Amino acid sequence: MKEEKSELWEWTKAFLIAILLAVVVRHFIFSPATVKGESMMPTLHDRDRMIVDKVNYSLLEPKRFDIIVFRASPSENYVKRVIGLPGDTIEYKDDILYINGKAYEEPYLDEYKKQNMPGIPLTYSFSLKDTPIGRDTVPKGHLFVMGDNRGHSTDSRHIGAIPIEDVLGTAKIIFWPFKDFQMIK
Repeated sequence: MKEEKSELWEWTKAFLIAILLAVVVRHFIFSPATVKGESMMPTLHDRDRMIVDKVNYSLLEPKRFDIIVFRASPSENYVKRVIGLPGDTIEYKDDILYINGKAYEEPYLDEYKKQNMPGIPLTYSFSLKDTPIGRDTVPKGHLFVMGDNRGHSTDSRHIGAIPIEDVLGTAKIIFWPFKDFQMIK
């Protein structure tokens, strides 16, 4: 009888430890996220499921061109690409991205640029002053983010700069649908 209680207690402890580890990993280290909408196409598709690394931004600074998940409202998260870091000037002119006056390639947009009608830009010209930011530089503690599907993305051009503290993590792996399984670059 005593052996049965001991064995039951061991199984109970193992079960509780497993639950505790799962909660800690999901809450503080990795969590699943689902892409909603087409704002990140062609890189990510509607209903793609991915793993979000939550540790990265608690230890490191955001990097330009990371794909992040951030809290857009109390009930909704967005998935977008980091374009501007605090203090950066951002400008689009003739469908070319300029950060701090330097032109940047955006190879993740090549597929859409090929499909686009000649003479019609994928990304219309703007500067930060033309956005809700209304100033020359990305504010301290904030990020300027955009979706890859530039014509169909609600991003910093519309909602302003994103507080870094609202970033939940970086998208690392697409795991569903399984045919699209990949590490996100």
